[in-house]
Amino acid sequence: MTDRPDPDLNDALMERYGDAVDAPDMPADVRQSLRRMASRGSCRRFQPTPVPDDLLQTLCAVALAAPTKSDLQQRDIVALKSEDRRARLADLVAGQDWVAAAPMVLVFCGNNRRQRLLHDWHDVPFANDHMDAVINAAADAAIAMAAFVTAAEAAGLGCCPISAVRNDAAAVSDLLGLPEHVFPFAGLAVGYPAHPPEIAMRLPLHVTCHVDTYREDGLKESVAAYDVRRARAQPYNRQRFVATFGTSDTYGWSEDKVRQYSQPERAEFGAFLRARGFQLD
Repeated sequence: MTDRPDPDLNDALMERYGDAVDAPDMPADVRQSLRRMASRGSCRRFQPTPVPDDLLQTLCAVALAAPTKSDLQQRDIVALKSEDRRARLADLVAGQDWVAAAPMVLVFCGNNRRQRLLHDWHDVPFANDHMDAVINAAADAAIAMAAFVTAAEAAGLGCCPISAVRNDAAAVSDLLGLPEHVFPFAGLAVGYPAHPPEIAMRLPLHVTCHVDTYREDGLKESVAAYDVRRARAQPYNRQRFVATFGTSDTYGWSEDKVRQYSQPERAEFGAFLRARGFQLD
């Protein structure tokens, strides 16, 4: 793997957001940690080197040390160590061919089952059988996955989330043996990067970071400027649904996202959750 020069924290933030962010003085080790986080990127090409079991277990332990709603601990990690299982999962996430080449794939799951079992064991009714049960478990899984990514990248690994495990959540659940009230939240491909990941540009902070109250002043203009900046530096290598929309000379982030969500995605996920015993009221 050829290393790219590591940007300074301020340079990484400028590259990410297009705005100057002057980080305050801080100890060098803290600045280095923040620099790694600011310059991270999703990794879809991996070296064939396997992830050592002891490292994987350590990273899972660190991830599950992350915050959890009310100490309910409603998340689980399924590590697909079997090459056959990884291949079967790759077949279920259409359009994600790189998943099959990942040395390790994890699936982060929301788990409301344990809480319900506690109520059964203590013979106390479960009084929160509504939409918040899903949100709490999904948030717990998301927090754990974010912590795993941060820990894994600090250890020299690369990661890329796989939301497509929800494309056919029932089949993925069957593959993993998930019972009622447990659902796949997201997969995560993990391995040693074959090349340094690119810093993906983000919307400027004045669009997404608010003070005291949410605002949308100048949002359309800010998105348009972001489209231009990103298209110049990181153009898309293909345009979505050309047969429907044609080819655009000014194709940018906003148009890509509009085209993506012009087609239904995971419309059956609510029905899947209901079939798994959740009430979504």
